[in-house]
Amino acid sequence: MSQLAHTIKRHRWWLIALISASTVLWSYWASHYPPITQTFIEYGLFSVLGVIGAIFANSTGAGGGVIFVPVFSALNFTTEQMIATSFAIQCFGMTAGSLTWIFHYLNHHRHDPTWGAFLRFTVLASVCSIAGLWTSLSLSLATPLSIHTSFSLFSILLGIIIIAHSRKASRNKQIAATYQISNWDFIALTCIGFVGGIITSWLSVGVGEILVIYLMLRGFCAKLAIATGVVVSVLTVWTTAPINFGADSDVHFQALLFAGPGAVIGGMIAKRIALLFSVTRLKLFFSAWIILTGIVMLALTL
Repeated sequence: MSQLAHTIKRHRWWLIALISASTVLWSYWASHYPPITQTFIEYGLFSVLGVIGAIFANSTGAGGGVIFVPVFSALNFTTEQMIATSFAIQCFGMTAGSLTWIFHYLNHHRHDPTWGAFLRFTVLASVCSIAGLWTSLSLSLATPLSIHTSFSLFSILLGIIIIAHSRKASRNKQIAATYQISNWDFIALTCIGFVGGIITSWLSVGVGEILVIYLMLRGFCAKLAIATGVVVSVLTVWTTAPINFGADSDVHFQALLFAGPGAVIGGMIAKRIALLFSVTRLKLFFSAWIILTGIVMLALTL
């Protein structure tokens, strides 16, 4: 019996209770958007978007916003709706994904020297990222360019960096640097966390992507880098919950109604996908996707 099957059998009654409670709550929420049949027809496909976005976010460390924002832009969501809805969906999907990575760490890497800095990196980067995000929100810091241009340029640059690193990593396997943690790493993560939090407040993505890239370039374990990016991202976006789930929220709740559960499913299976396929191939595929969407969005704004 596989470990997953054993875990399900061991906790099946808790899982049944959780699924039942979630179904009841979802049905109650859906009843607020009658007629329900029309709501399914108009927004049902957002569940697929949630699954895809969460798989991408939690298997590569890049936020699901690189999937959600281009789609929302094509659907003519306002800037506020795009960012708020992306944050809200990530609260679902990246929570599920971060829990699977944390359990993976506890079950397989708690005493692994290649993962020795996981908790320290995560706590430091999360605190700094949250500080950066709320500094930006409190001071109403605006993006230097329009949201569409900023997102497009960020996506293209991110994709190019990931491809360049993937090609380099395939030629030069990560070895000694994995174990060498420098004080400069903590200084770098402090700066990356704060600046990444500001960028995340603008684009709904940023801190997780930059963290993953930095840790991989430094030679740390790829899975450690992804897990750190995912956990830091979800802790950052959850601090926006009072805004995004409040009375004056800009979240498109019909889209969230379907994308949220889809993101939970995607977040739960993302880690297995990341472990099943080579990180290089996974990153090359999604890098090509985000470069393409970035170019398309940039072309539409020119």
